[in-house]
Amino acid sequence: MTVSDPVVEEIVATISRSATEIQQGLIGRRGAVDEEGRENPTGDTQLEADVWADDLLGDRLASLEGVGQYASEERPEAVDCGPDPATEDVYAVAVDPLDGSSNLESNNAMGTIFGIYDAPLPARGETLVAAGYVLYGPITTMVIATEETVAEYELTGGERRLVERDLELPDDPVVYGFGGRVPDWTDEFESYAREIEQELKLRYGGAMIGDVNQVLTYGGIFGYPGLESRPEGKLRLQFEGNPIGYIVERAGGRSSDGEQSLLAVDPEEIHQRAPVYVGNADLIERLEDALA
Repeated sequence: MTVSDPVVEEIVATISRSATEIQQGLIGRRGAVDEEGRENPTGDTQLEADVWADDLLGDRLASLEGVGQYASEERPEAVDCGPDPATEDVYAVAVDPLDGSSNLESNNAMGTIFGIYDAPLPARGETLVAAGYVLYGPITTMVIATEETVAEYELTGGERRLVERDLELPDDPVVYGFGGRVPDWTDEFESYAREIEQELKLRYGGAMIGDVNQVLTYGGIFGYPGLESRPEGKLRLQFEGNPIGYIVERAGGRSSDGEQSLLAVDPEEIHQRAPVYVGNADLIERLEDALA
């Protein structure tokens, strides 16, 4: 299966061809960039693997004819690639090169997230034409969402093999995973979490991709809430919230920042954070009621 838009398909194909190389290239790149621990634009310590994966994807995606902007969690500003992203058949690509890279030290799951926007960045999630993620697990898999469908692939040798064409959240939810330190949760969110933990099984691995993939597989809810110390939460809207929200909504679920769909949030700057909740629609509705 290929994506109908040839430019979008070339972007997706470039990321999928790069995925195996990225996973193999993590070996020997588990430490910080330098002894002082250089930080990315939002204050996270950059690992050598973060910068390497960003450079690899940035070089390859920026060279594609239909890419007008490349933006990454590791760079302070979007890179203009030549074509105007406001014109037809030219897209902006926002990437989290290594989601959950802090898991490198313990050798646990991590991934790559991408969103393809039909508008200059920063942009609302409603302007996404496709989004996806690569999960570097025991098997390297890729989930791609477009306006038509959500599909899952296995990646090997630079090729992708279709596993499921029309991926949908199961109707009966099974798992949940919530981020942030419990003492820093708001009272309203903690009350909701205590209800959910009586109903579902905890699955939280420290990388959003792994947790969201479990929600897509088994049904349930993932959330990184607004905290008492950080009401805006931790996750970045352009690189994480919007792409994951788009995927889950296309798979029949819902996304929310606690009040509305993540895709409806107006971004003010490229590294803007937002609370992120995705999962089965009834669980998200209950969450919004609890936080109201």
